[in-house]
Amino acid sequence: MNKASAVRAVCPKNVREPAAGTVRVVPVWNGEAWGADALPPDDAAVLAAWLRKHDFKGEAGTAAWPTGVSVPVLLAGMGSTGDFQTVRWFRGWAAAGKALADAKAESARVEDSIFDRLPEGAPGRAALSRLLAEGLGTGGYRFLALRGKADGGEKTPPIEVELAGDDFAAPDVRRAVERGMLAADTVNEIRDAANTPANRLGPAEMATFAKKLADADGLSCKVFDEKALRREKAGALLAVGQGSHRPPCLLRLAYTPAKAPKGARPRVLVGKAILFDAGGICLKPAKNMEWMQYDKCGGMAAIAAVLLAARLKLPRPVVAYVPMAENLPGGGAQRPGDIVTARNGKTIEVLNTDAEGRLILADALTFAADEKPEAIVDIATLTGAVVIALGHEASGVMGNDGDLLDALDAAAGTAGERIWRFPMWEEYATPLRGTFGDLRNMGAPGAAGTIAAGMFLKQFVPEGTPWAHLDIAGTAWNETATAWGAPGATLACARLLAAWLEADA
Repeated sequence: MNKASAVRAVCPKNVREPAAGTVRVVPVWNGEAWGADALPPDDAAVLAAWLRKHDFKGEAGTAAWPTGVSVPVLLAGMGSTGDFQTVRWFRGWAAAGKALADAKAESARVEDSIFDRLPEGAPGRAALSRLLAEGLGTGGYRFLALRGKADGGEKTPPIEVELAGDDFAAPDVRRAVERGMLAADTVNEIRDAANTPANRLGPAEMATFAKKLADADGLSCKVFDEKALRREKAGALLAVGQGSHRPPCLLRLAYTPAKAPKGARPRVLVGKAILFDAGGICLKPAKNMEWMQYDKCGGMAAIAAVLLAARLKLPRPVVAYVPMAENLPGGGAQRPGDIVTARNGKTIEVLNTDAEGRLILADALTFAADEKPEAIVDIATLTGAVVIALGHEASGVMGNDGDLLDALDAAAGTAGERIWRFPMWEEYATPLRGTFGDLRNMGAPGAAGTIAAGMFLKQFVPEGTPWAHLDIAGTAWNETATAWGAPGATLACARLLAAWLEADA
């Protein structure tokens, strides 16, 4: 396991005076620095004057380096105390982690006085400390695996952020910080895979990578290759991959705790992993097509979540299915108008080969149903329509079970992420009825595209099985750097899924 996140939160047992050059990280709410009284004498007044002069209000997810203070200070924007949201707290610390990494700081420090005036509605100190650690760790991430040493690819010691004070010394807070760093390390490890381009990581290579992870963390791993998929009659997944010379496969990762309750049914994750999506015969525009290596981010999030279940030693069993393929316009590619047969026997008219994610998920969902699960959650960069609806601020969610959707809402709050619920009225299924087959893989043109995709997937979930679908097309990657994250894969909803798996554990 790669434990070297570039920025690491630590709770030292023996807190000492900070060394010279240590960056003091100070959160800012409503334009006011909280915890500035822990700075050397006179610096609090200097800092307050700087905030007024530069009108730095501390918008959530921003960071700034003030001048005039006697020690290095990094301001982390947390937003408004009148509208506290865990996503803003997380982004504030992620922005701090990114700023520390960009500045190549040697060390940093956060005082527990940040907790002295928490806004109404904020979680407890342990929950906030875990998010703080996750934010620092994931915010400091950069994809350097393919850079040469002369261009910043060399390994450097991690930046340690010392969490100082009695509040951080409490056993539950220490444990929360350790678990937060474990989450950040795992997410960052899988982000490297998500950022690796398709010429270096095809379906077979991705399966080999997952097998190594499974072996290291005590997971069982099974790979259904092309031959096995034909035996299983997974016609939808095979059809998507037939345009590439690199055949598709299906990955099954399973975590079985040593002391799982007798008769415990697994929670099953299904993650879309299109290693490269050119759109097939319905070719995508050339502009920004280079980002289509990130069409595997749903699968990467599912892998990260099941790994975290194992690394956190959760008491419930978890299974992840990850269908993997390339959607290319080769001579053997499926065509618009083709009718393919999914594993559950339903026939699908392919109206658009660029609506391929729902096809590979359809077959994977039937495998998930075979597990007789407690619940299924699938996750995918599925529709451009979700970006139109929600932009890049939230992932879309829908499903057939209110309790499951409520649990995912709660997990989003725990993880400092945002999801937004879409309706699934049966009327939305009407445009999916096929003319010559059972279904078509597209709904009405230009209408409710995200919901139509979800309604399509619902047809492959057995009646009575709780199921939810997460569409992360707008949150899975950054085309350019943000204040709280580097360009590339974000692994949106991986921590959310882990929080859902951990809830009530």
